[in-house]
Amino acid sequence: MEIWINPACSKCRSAVSLLDAEGADYTVRRYLEDVPSAGEIRDVLGRLGLEPWDITRIQEAEAKELGVEGWARDAGSRERWITALAEHPKLIQRPIITAQDGSAVVARTDEAVRDALGR
Repeated sequence: MEIWINPACSKCRSAVSLLDAEGADYTVRRYLEDVPSAGEIRDVLGRLGLEPWDITRIQEAEAKELGVEGWARDAGSRERWITALAEHPKLIQRPIITAQDGSAVVARTDEAVRDALGR
């Protein structure tokens, strides 16, 4: 199990605390420092069953500068979104937990963290 976090994020700290409290075996990936490649983002999207725009933090200043809110959300635009996430990792929603069973969850709630633990 791996969790992608930004240590400055309260939801990330909460998720890590819950994993620790549950005695989970996991690794931490500080994704702003250890930036996921476009391929890794594609893999996580597949595991999440989501599209890149579903995990994009469109309220971030970088997103506003790029104008992502106005980008098309279709198959033809998918790679543009993935490239933006790889080049601007701050735009990736957090935390993301990749579970033991090959799935993943956006773990913004305790329930989502527990869901990942149960997989």
